[in-house]
Amino acid sequence: MRSQNTSPSRRPARRAVVLATAVALIASGCSAEAQRGFLPGYQDEQVTNQTERITDLWVGSWIAALIVGLITWGLILWCVTVYRKRKSDDKLPIQIRYHVPLEITYVVLPIILIGVLFFYTARDISAIEDVSTADPDTTIQVVGKQWSWDFNYLDEGVYESGVHAQDVGEGDDYDQLPTLYLPVDERVEFVLDARDVIHSFWIPAFLYKKDMIPGRTNVFQVIPTREGVYAGKCAEFCGEEHSSMLFNVAVVSREEFDAQMDALRERGQTGALGMELNRTQDATSAAEGTQRNEN
Repeated sequence: MRSQNTSPSRRPARRAVVLATAVALIASGCSAEAQRGFLPGYQDEQVTNQTERITDLWVGSWIAALIVGLITWGLILWCVTVYRKRKSDDKLPIQIRYHVPLEITYVVLPIILIGVLFFYTARDISAIEDVSTADPDTTIQVVGKQWSWDFNYLDEGVYESGVHAQDVGEGDDYDQLPTLYLPVDERVEFVLDARDVIHSFWIPAFLYKKDMIPGRTNVFQVIPTREGVYAGKCAEFCGEEHSSMLFNVAVVSREEFDAQMDALRERGQTGALGMELNRTQDATSAAEGTQRNEN
């Protein structure tokens, strides 16, 4: 008795998979963050002065990994094909206990590969984090807290404060997120501090992030070169409301940047928010908590 042909019943499922894949590819191509094909960023211009350097390092690393993968899989398939057991084989092949040239090769080659990757990574990181080559046009202290952000515009003498994540309310109201304003085509120095636990300052469109560690200040510089609004987030798990630790980044003209600074002054947000505050911006309860811990 012949089994029934089940191929027609599988066709709708196959068509659905193909259609879903096509829709996903088209949708990804329409995304603002994927306008350079498989690369992040935008076709019209670079987002920062470091975009090209970081992209080159990323692409170069993938090309090297792809070459190594192709060679490795090629050797595996070659060994499987050439040394497979044939029907005429009636005994085991010659067993080799060790092979010095081969052992030296698979020890030395990974060291060379890792060394090359380390060299280019260290070179680019040193260039990105070098703050001694030029003085910044604007210095901004970013303070991470559970679970939002404070931005102290040190040169302007004003600040912006993000509310506690639990006070935002229901839903994703991005209008209530703190906005970090950056002047376009000007060198910005970020001074990163954490008020409570480890956070990580990340603007995905900038292709760079930096950890924020309590008791330690990290610094880096960047020149935003493309006006627009970008998303920012914490890239280090920092507690139950970590996923709500979001902010907006607005790269604007110098005129609009100055107008935003004036708006902060008019709201009375002058000076800078210090590290003595707690997550609710209450210095009194923070001091009391510190005193209890000391006692």
